Formats: sequence, structure tokens, C-alpha cells
Amino acid sequence: MLFRQLFDRESCTYTYIVADSETLNAVIIDPVEELYERDVQILKELDLQLKYVFETHVHADHVTSAYRFKDEHGASVMLGAGTQLDCADKLLQEDEIVELDSLKIRTILTPGHTNGCTCFYVEDRVFTGDTLMVRGCGRTDFQEGSADTLFDSVREKLFALPDSTLVFPGHDYKGRTCSSVAEEKAHNPRLKMDNSRDQFVQIMNDLNLPYPKKIDEAVPANSKCGRRA
Repeated sequence: MLFRQLFDRESCTYTYIVADSETLNAVIIDPVEELYERDVQILKELDLQLKYVFETHVHADHVTSAYRFKDEHGASVMLGAGTQLDCADKLLQEDEIVELDSLKIRTILTPGHTNGCTCFYVEDRVFTGDTLMVRGCGRTDFQEGSADTLFDSVREKLFALPDSTLVFPGHDYKGRTCSSVAEEKAHNPRLKMDNSRDQFVQIMNDLNLPYPKKIDEAVPANSKCGRRA
């Protein structure tokens, strides 16, 4: 597997490129509109053929470049079934496998931050979007959020993966690039195994986070896979 982790300074979003190292067919996960040219350049330099764009959810903090990869590179846009978005080429169901030659990418539906949150599990790693971050998780106070549902998604699905599974989140605001299931079980202050459901719900209810700066622009556009018109 060929793997690259990329970063957007403005929204602290991670974009990932995963490819079969022999055929050079690739997927990109959570690309950011403003960094489209950067991503295209990397794909070109590595001789990669983009087959799929995976989105972990309808983002509120940046606009995706999924539509550009679809229009200009012929990539298929793949979203979790919970998004119910018409712009997707395919809405992925629980445990659905997307084959990229030797790589098998498994869909894990993980609602809670939004109804459509979806994680992607391939080989030794899981791309968790905003469902599970390094020592944190996505907020649950808007956009269909539910702390109860997020607790179940993490505890019953993500924490059921092997402890050695690498966790690659959708964001990090402190420069952390990666974690593991074992680390998050032990050290995530919100979701660690020592915390009860009630404790988690209380933590999430007490966050009092500011309104996302780009939500009024991002959510309508991302509901059309990044198209603004």
C-alpha cells in the first residue's frame, strides 16, 4: 500500500491518499477545495490514477473538492449511506467492501457527529473522520449530532477493531498525526473505556464550542459534493 497524509492549515483537515503500490490505482479521502491543485500535483508526481473519492461525512469546516476530481479525473464519489446525498456515485452500506486491486477498503457506518459519518478500514489502519480523533471526537451539538449515538459508534464499532489498528483522524488541532485503537481506549479523555455513557454525554453537553466559521458555506456545498451552484 502506498500512503500519504496531507494537511490543510486553515481547517486543520487531514486528506489521505491510499493506493495499490503495484497498479498505482488510488483513492483520496476528504480532499479540500483550496488544496485541489496540491493534491493533483502529488497524484501526478506519484503516477497515480485516481479511482475514488471517499468522504467521511458532510463537512462543516471546509468545502470538498470531490466534484472536481469527479469532473476532471473521472473519479467516483463514495459516501456513507447515512448521508443520503444524491451527488454520490455510490452510497456505501455497513461492511461494504470497495476493492482497489489488492486493497480491500471496508465501510464502517459511525453516526453521531452527523448521521452520515463513515469510517474506512484498510489493512492495519482506519480513517475515522470526525468520529474519533486523537484524544477527542467530533462535536455533537449540530448537524444531526447525538452524543449517545457517537458513543455507540465508537465503543461498539471502532473500539472493536484490533488494538493495534492505527487511527488516522479527519482533523487535529495540536499537530498529532496518528493514534491507535489501544491508545484511544486508554487515553481519550472523552471516550476512554473508564468513562461511562453518562459521563461522555455530560462532557459533550458542556463543551460550549463556537459556531463553525464556514458552516453556512460548507454544508450546502458539501451536500452537493462541493458544488456551489
